[in-house]
Amino acid sequence: MQVNVMLECLIVVLAPLIAAIIAGLFGRVIGRSGAHWITILAVALSFFVSLHVAKLMFFDKAIPELINISLYSWAKIENLHFQIGFMIDPLSVLMMCVVSFVSWMVHIYTIGYMQDDPGYQRFFSYISLFTFSMLMLVMSNNFLQLFFGWEAVGVVSYLLIGFWYKRESAIFANLKAFLVNRVGDMGFLLGISAVLWLFGSLDYAVVFKQAPIIAQTSPMMEIFNGHPWSCFTVICILLFIGAMGKSAQMPLHVWLPDSMEGPTPISALIHAATMVTAGVFMVARMSPLFEFSETALSFVLMIGAATCLLMGLIGIVQNDIKRVVAYSTLSQLGYMVTALGVSAYSAGIFHLMTHAFFKALLFLGAGSCIIAMHHEQDIRKMGGLWKYMPITYVTMFIGSLALVGFPFFSGFYSKDTIIEAVHLSELPGAEIAYWVVLSSVFVTALYSFRMFFLVFHTKERMDEQTRAHLHESPAVVWVPLVLLAIPSVIAGAIFAKPLFSGFFDKSIFVLPSHQVMSTLASEYHGAVAMALHGFKAPPFWLALAGIGVAWLGYVQMPTLSRLTRKIGSPLYTLLERKYGFDELYQIVIAGGTRALGWLCWRVGDGVVIDDVLVNGSANTVGAFAKVVRHLQSGYVYHYAFAMISGLIVLLLWLLLT
Repeated sequence: MQVNVMLECLIVVLAPLIAAIIAGLFGRVIGRSGAHWITILAVALSFFVSLHVAKLMFFDKAIPELINISLYSWAKIENLHFQIGFMIDPLSVLMMCVVSFVSWMVHIYTIGYMQDDPGYQRFFSYISLFTFSMLMLVMSNNFLQLFFGWEAVGVVSYLLIGFWYKRESAIFANLKAFLVNRVGDMGFLLGISAVLWLFGSLDYAVVFKQAPIIAQTSPMMEIFNGHPWSCFTVICILLFIGAMGKSAQMPLHVWLPDSMEGPTPISALIHAATMVTAGVFMVARMSPLFEFSETALSFVLMIGAATCLLMGLIGIVQNDIKRVVAYSTLSQLGYMVTALGVSAYSAGIFHLMTHAFFKALLFLGAGSCIIAMHHEQDIRKMGGLWKYMPITYVTMFIGSLALVGFPFFSGFYSKDTIIEAVHLSELPGAEIAYWVVLSSVFVTALYSFRMFFLVFHTKERMDEQTRAHLHESPAVVWVPLVLLAIPSVIAGAIFAKPLFSGFFDKSIFVLPSHQVMSTLASEYHGAVAMALHGFKAPPFWLALAGIGVAWLGYVQMPTLSRLTRKIGSPLYTLLERKYGFDELYQIVIAGGTRALGWLCWRVGDGVVIDDVLVNGSANTVGAFAKVVRHLQSGYVYHYAFAMISGLIVLLLWLLLT
């Protein structure tokens, strides 16, 4: 049976890779239709095989809930083995299904969105390669393979964000994503190196087994002389720095909004179920390490809570429809990371799953609106689209309700679980984080329905030519919207029971003192009861207040929003400038780096090395030679005088001594 599972795992990861190679290298031979058919069928195969593995594990009970498969040894250095393999457990199986399904929907949607693009085959090759990279990441059984998938996802995202490489803004955006992630990846690589140093292995099974034993000895390391740190704290914070880059947590969040420069399907793929969730998945996978450092958990908690609220506030002032949804992603990632910080790893992964569906839905819905508006993305130039695009309207409404956590929608079950978990936690910083994430519910509802109302319900603000051609997107665009809308409604209710029944017990380790999810499980009485109770809870009323303020300020009384903007001009400017992070990085850090490089070039290389060391030594030798050459005059009496003078000096020295 394990051999069969290994073959199925190979099909899951290799099918998108083979399709990407064929579409990329032989795109001109197979044509546009060949490129999309082969990649769509390959990703569909990955999805259905992933479902079959899930069926074998959870329903048929034909395979254990933890399978560690080693395919081959990539390298061997003394007793250290670098292996390639798969760890199949509930966490990885869930990620396999979510990644492959969302990617499949994005592939289908791409046919309609990119139909006129000259890089059609190249695009399908990239997104199929992206899927392969993410699947390798979530299925890995060791840190080496994890790092391979981690970097592969980063490289392909660089290619996708800069897909329209003739646009300067796209080139800037992909370089920004690449460089910011290099900062995070440096921390990640140092963390992996520290794991190897402490445990002597990179295999998950070995490291996770040794972690409780080594933790009892409280190993320390000195980063600075005289200041010892817990090894577990150092390792976990370094690993989380990598997650801050991939999952766009403050202050390494600046690349994600700019990734909107890529085509809309990329936004859905990067923001929904792939690259940005890699960091959340990684921290959950590393729970056997994070549990032994409350310092690291508190650090994760505060970063997540700050990102959740502060990025949501920026979403309120955005006017590009894709950027509103992008800042929504940043905020929702903050929720997931906050859950990880209070050891509610399963709640964070639960929100990762539900968010994948409704966020992909919102991005693809935004793309549908952009297609109808002839690639206009400014929500101030839209309005009244509900009567022209009824399917997009309904699906976007469903996605928005799921995003704000309206009871009975998928986002409600995961988001409210996170909020309650933070409320129950006794870790340092949890009380502050609770009020922050609770306040974020109002902010989420405000920016979500501001966008929804401005796009679909306010007066029509587009030009006459655009209005004359407004119509619903083709079926190849709206069918994925409908298919994503279904889990956006029901996925939360379906998976809530397994979540509270120990679904991740074989995948995630939590210390007894951090068991907030056990307390929540004891209070869970079914999906319907949870939703009905949600109508009485503060998050529902805050969400309702946010929707009401959006309706009042942008539909009923538009002057109110303009007046608020005028009164709160300093705050609006601060949000519009994104708290100055871009200026800090571009002017101070990037500008300072360039200035330092110029200083090293002009002063260090030009003055010190060239003028002083190289040319200076040559000039010194030349000057000395000019003086010394006078000793060789060619006159005999000069030489006789020198010899007699030397003889006199020698005799005087002998007499004196």
